[in-house]
Amino acid sequence: MGSSRTLVLNIDRDDDIGFKASIESPVIGRTACLDAAVKLALADPEDSDVNAIFQTISTYDRLREEGENPEIAVIGGNHFRFIEGDRKIAKLVGEVVASCGADQCILVTDGGEDEYVLPIIQGKIRISSIQRVVVSQMPNLEGTFYILKKLLSDPKISKLVLVLPGLTLLLYAVSYALSKPEVATIIIAAGIGGYLLYKGFSLDDFMRTQVTDMRSTLYRGRFSFVTYIGAMLFAVIGVMEGSSSLAIYWDGSGIFPMVMIFIWSAVLWFTLAAITTSLGTIIDSFMYERESLNRAVIFSFFLSSIGVLVFGGASYILSSLNLRNFPVTPDVGVAYIIQGAIGGLVCALVGIVLQHMVYRWVEDLENEKISSVV
Repeated sequence: MGSSRTLVLNIDRDDDIGFKASIESPVIGRTACLDAAVKLALADPEDSDVNAIFQTISTYDRLREEGENPEIAVIGGNHFRFIEGDRKIAKLVGEVVASCGADQCILVTDGGEDEYVLPIIQGKIRISSIQRVVVSQMPNLEGTFYILKKLLSDPKISKLVLVLPGLTLLLYAVSYALSKPEVATIIIAAGIGGYLLYKGFSLDDFMRTQVTDMRSTLYRGRFSFVTYIGAMLFAVIGVMEGSSSLAIYWDGSGIFPMVMIFIWSAVLWFTLAAITTSLGTIIDSFMYERESLNRAVIFSFFLSSIGVLVFGGASYILSSLNLRNFPVTPDVGVAYIIQGAIGGLVCALVGIVLQHMVYRWVEDLENEKISSVV
């Protein structure tokens, strides 16, 4: 039975020796590994892989002093694509093991991402020892940096960790640029609150669906694409009108009046945007998908009903808050809410009647079509 041989191996998963020092893997032999360490140190003295390669050489020298006949190698992966790099590492480890005849391995690593290749190496050779090298002045720096990098590269985490601070700083900058730093806190609270509601109610999925629908209507030449564009314009006007009313009527009395002023001024524009979208759906349904025409009709009337009700309710609430220069008096506010309630109920009732009529009409058309075929 022959004596065992040990391979002292260093894995540079992100291939700093290749990317920074232009050294091709694998690097085999003490002289070649020492040359690679020196070149990498000259290219980037702060790279932790330099320490790992020197530790690999030191371990190799110690084994030789103890009378063993080890082999030493440094293998790099891929600096940009880890999947491709891991496959390269697996291939090169197999080639090095086959060429030197080693049956066990001492793995020297600087921690972090290099240790993710442990299963790959274990599939090629038995690992008898692992030596992790860290800079003594800053322990765990490499591992901590790698964990943070992985967290920030995760889209789900980065959207929360990066977007909210970025949004806060952006809103502060806008507030000071407008020479109104006193409203910075309110704008930031409203912005972050809106973002949290946007994520909490999965409005990002809704917006993604709307964009997909718009693209589909454009490709298929549907009329609803034009109404989508019109609806977006009405929505933008609604935001502008709501912001303008805030500047005129809001006296800084609280968040609730601010929200109600914005809704009062913008709701009719938002309702018009929704009705415009619904109108395109009605036309497309009439031309291409008549079986869904009744749902499109009732949807537009329900949107009208909701818009009228919200406008009447907001008018009444704001008229009772005694805001400066607000054009709706309490008496007119009462009239608005009554008219809004009546108008909303009438819109809903008309929509239900029309839905029933359209449903019967479509059903009669289908029956006539079946009769003509028979």
